[in-house]
This record gives sequence, C-alpha cells and structure tokens, in this order.
Amino acid sequence: MTLQQVLSQVRRAADDYEMIQDGDKIAVGISGGKDSLTLLYALSTLRRFYPHPFELHAVTVDLGFENLNLGKIEALCKELDVPYTIVPTQIASIVFDQRKEKNPCALCAKMRKGALNEAIRGAGCNKIAYAHHKDDVETLMLSLIYEGRFHTFAPVTFLDRMNLTVIRPLVYMKEADVIGFVHKHDVPVVKSPCPADGHTRREYVKQLLRQLNLENPGVKDRMFTAVQS
Repeated sequence: MTLQQVLSQVRRAADDYEMIQDGDKIAVGISGGKDSLTLLYALSTLRRFYPHPFELHAVTVDLGFENLNLGKIEALCKELDVPYTIVPTQIASIVFDQRKEKNPCALCAKMRKGALNEAIRGAGCNKIAYAHHKDDVETLMLSLIYEGRFHTFAPVTFLDRMNLTVIRPLVYMKEADVIGFVHKHDVPVVKSPCPADGHTRREYVKQLLRQLNLENPGVKDRMFTAVQS
C-alpha cells in the first residue's frame, strides 16, 4: 500500500468524523509498532495540505526495559519534522519485578496511559491520536469475554476528566494494509521487548478472531459495522 492510499483513508476518516479542527495540537502515541508508526507517517504528511491547520507531537512512554532502542524512531521523527518526547518510567519493574503480575497487561496499560496523558498535557496538546485500525475489533471481544460487558472504541471520544479528545484516524484501514505500507516503505518498526509480547489475552483473541474470519468470511467486517453503530 502506498502513502497516498494510506492518506486517502486517513483523510476520509478525519473528514467523516470531524477529527481535526483549526489549531489542534495532536499527540501521537508511539509504541514503535507498525500501527503507530503508520499513523505518524500519515498525519505528518496530512498536515502539509489539510484545510484545517494542526500541529503534531510524538510521545513514547519508555516502560523501562533495558533492551529498548528508540534511536530509529528519534531519527524518523527528525526526518518528518515532528517533535518527539520520550517519557522514562519504571513500569516494567513495577509490573514484573515488584507486583509479579500473572496478567500484566491491564496494570501496564493503566500506568502507561497515565504517564502518556501527563506528557500530553505537558506538551500542550488538546488531542491524542491512537492507532486502532479496522481490525481492532478484538477490543470488543476482550471486554465481552473477560469483563462481561460490551465496550469498544469510538472514532472520536472526549475524555472530560482529562479535557482531552481521542481520535483514531486509521479506523478505515485494515491490518493487512498497514503491514503492506510498512513493508513497502521500510518503516523502522521496533520490536517490543516485553516478555509478555505475543502471549497476551489480546493476542489470544486476535488469533480467535482470525480463525472465526477464516470459517465465516466477513465476520470482522460485520463486527466493525456493529462497532460503528
């Protein structure tokens, strides 16, 4: 997938859901994975010609793993002319060494989001862009299976306690499109050093949905339609 094709889908989402207004300062949460870096590429290019002028600020919450190298992301942000903030934390030590969590993802996500929101406020941003894409319906399945409730993301969400708006500009993109873009443009994806990576509840649900979609073609698209409505 070309950058132009990515931009077409991101702009359609921004227009359809009125995600961006004049003067917005949008933070992009950068994990180093394919989704967040694709979003960074798209928004950094979109700001050059979008009718509503906006600024970007990339933010990474460093969980404290020793073998995490963010040098390539720093270089990319410099190339794209996007200010980049790395937030150092001891989240990994708290979750794995001190608390010894059997299911570490929930606590990690909560602490990571807290550190991210604090950094965003410090940078003066009024919005944050998350890289959820069309295939991220596993959020719905996770809440249903493990929490006993229907909960999923909306394309635009206002967090009144934080006075912050969350936008999801990749909402029309499929994961396969993201993977295609990353490979075509040699995007410098940083592998997660988390020992739970690939062994989480989310990964289990992702594989479950993949199997469901193989046996019932189109099931993820229908679930996405349910999320939209």
